[in-house]
This record gives sequence, structure tokens and C-alpha cells, in this order.
Amino acid sequence: MSIIAEDLLPDSLLDTFRERAVVHDRENTFPEEDLADLRERGYLRLLVPAELGGLGATLLEASRVQRRLAQAAPATALSMNMHLVVTGAALHAHRAGSTQVRTVLEDAAADRLFAFGISEAGNDAMLFDSSTRADEQEDGSFRLTGTKIFTSLAPVWDRLVAHGRIAEARETDPRLVFGVLERTEAVATLDDWDTHGMRPSQSRTTRLDGAVIDADRVLTVTPVGPNPDPFVMGVFGVFELLIAAVYTGVAERAVQVGVRIAGTRRSVTKGIVHADDPDVRRRLAAAAIELDGSVLQIEKVLADLDALGTGRSGPGTVDHGPRWFLHFSGIKHRATETAIAAVDQVLRAGGGAQYFRRSELERLSRDVRAGMYHPSDAESVHASYAKALLGEIGDARSPQGL
Repeated sequence: MSIIAEDLLPDSLLDTFRERAVVHDRENTFPEEDLADLRERGYLRLLVPAELGGLGATLLEASRVQRRLAQAAPATALSMNMHLVVTGAALHAHRAGSTQVRTVLEDAAADRLFAFGISEAGNDAMLFDSSTRADEQEDGSFRLTGTKIFTSLAPVWDRLVAHGRIAEARETDPRLVFGVLERTEAVATLDDWDTHGMRPSQSRTTRLDGAVIDADRVLTVTPVGPNPDPFVMGVFGVFELLIAAVYTGVAERAVQVGVRIAGTRRSVTKGIVHADDPDVRRRLAAAAIELDGSVLQIEKVLADLDALGTGRSGPGTVDHGPRWFLHFSGIKHRATETAIAAVDQVLRAGGGAQYFRRSELERLSRDVRAGMYHPSDAESVHASYAKALLGEIGDARSPQGL
């Protein structure tokens, strides 16, 4: 069954979300009403296969749903992205034959909400290393001790996927463990989220003090560094592409608002509505042109990723082999930078009234800028592409190799 974004998220519900978003942004509070409405509509089961009790959406369909949600409540969409990253990664690994991720999909089918605890201050390697210590126990469980930052859904999650570097093998055979944590006294959520934008996401800091991943909730163990593990690849790909979808949705909403403003705002000196002003028309058109490019990139690679997972390649789908990770990070980078530039174009077309807090564009302009801080950031994307083109810095190479 195909998932149609407009059916899952009708206009009337988005109007309600949009009204709430104003309040939650102002009060710096999590939109629990939005979560309740999404839960009721089966949102937490979106990426769970139908045979496991879910809605059976593809990753491509999920991106369309997320773009639509972001047009009403950007922070709600960003928060829910974290649940979809976990379930999307589990779906990808499940398609690849992993049995360890089945419990994630079963939990999501039972409406358990997953958060994502990977980011750490100063850890530029992100998924591929960790400053969190993982102590292996005799029963096969692990105790995690460390600090995770930007934990979206912090006040409300039911399960937290986190990783740590296994202590017993830190030097001779460095490895990482990924697994699922429960809320216990060993997991502390700080009330430290007071930001420029995406305020309702409440992506607070999480401190782990011997938090236990039970043996049956270990999702995978990998080497430190880039690797082809299907769960890790799923996390990386789904995170990057759904993040790109959310910020593209934010900018698409800005264009919609800009078109509405242009149709009603008049130029006293020119005696025309701004919709007839060539400069305004060009700015809005430029924003729309660039966003169309983002949508096409996101949807193409998601269709390819869906095909890779199911083994049912459709017309035009491609297995990108060693370039998958480059495409994931490149699309995220281009889409978020495009979204920021598009919102700025609309702001310039909209006039000084959009500088006031009562303007939806003012809030969208703050929310969209969070995109530059998500991994992969501009520096890491450029470093990855440079490495692919030129090798490691200092590698000896002949002129023929250039």
C-alpha cells in the first residue's frame, strides 16, 4: 500500500500544527500534542513493514511525509526525524538480512518512540567513533558512560539508540557497539535547550552513567572508522536524506508564504503589487528553481536506497557502491545550504515586516539555519570529497596519478 503524504497529514491537521508551532517556539516547549496526533495516525509505525504491524512505507515515501510536516511545524518534523532515522536504519538492515534489528521494528509497531543518541561534543567522526566508554559485561550486555548532545525528543522518548567504544579493545582492536537503552536512573536528561531556532525539538544533552544495553538489545558491533555495516549505513543514509527533506520542506513553506505576501503587498512608488515586480518575481523564482533541484536529488537517491534494500530495482535505480556515503553527505550539504539561501531570497522579497516575531518567515529563517550544524557539515563533506579525489593528505603519487 502506498503512503500518500496528504492522506497521512491532511491540511486541517497541518493548520493546527502550524498554530501550535508559534506557541512552542515562543515558550521553548516540546509539542506533545503534535506527538499525540502523529501517534494516533500511526506515524511511529511509518517505516515498519506491514508484515510486522507497520504502515509499510518506503524511505522515499517517508521523505515526502517529512517534507510536508516540516512545512507546518519544522521542529516537530526534525524531532520525528530521529525516530524515523532509527526505524529507517532498522528497515534497511532488516532488508539486508539482519535479525538483531527486528526488536526495533517490533517496538515501533507497538508505538514505542525512539530517539537517537550519537552526537558527542568534539567527535567529528560521529557514527564511526565514540568518546563514550562501553564496558562489556559477562552476560553480553554493555554499560555506556559518556555524554551525548543534540538528543532530539529528549523529554518524551521511550527508547534511545546510542553507541560507545568498547573499552576492552580500545587500542588493539578498536570497536564500537550500537544498541538500545531504556530510561533508567543511569540516563540523565539535562534541561539545557535554549537555542536560536528549532526550539520545540528540545534536543537536550543526555548523560550516561553506566547505562545498560542488554545483550538482546545490541544492534551491531563494528570496527572504528567507515564500514559497510548495514545498520550503520542505514543510519547514515536515512539521517542525511531525511534531514535534507526536512529543511527542504521548511524552505518550500517559505516560498509559499512569500508568494502569498507578494500577491497582497503593494509598492507605493511603482503602483503595483509585488507579484508584478520583476525583482520580486526573480527572487521567488530563483528560490523555487533551487528547491526543485533538492527534491529531485533527495528522491533519486532514496529511490536507489529503497531498491538496494529490497533487491527490486526499478527503472533508473542505481547501486552507487563506494559512492553511497559521498552521495548521502553531499545531498544533505547541498539541500540545507539551498534551503537557507531560498529562505533568504524570500525574506528579501518580503520586506521589513518579515523581521518582526509575528512573521512566520522570521521563525522559518531561524529554524532553517539549524541545518548547517547537522552532520555532515560543510567541512567534513568537502574533506570526504577531497579524499575521494586526491587521496589522504601527503600520499605519494606520480604525475600520472593526478
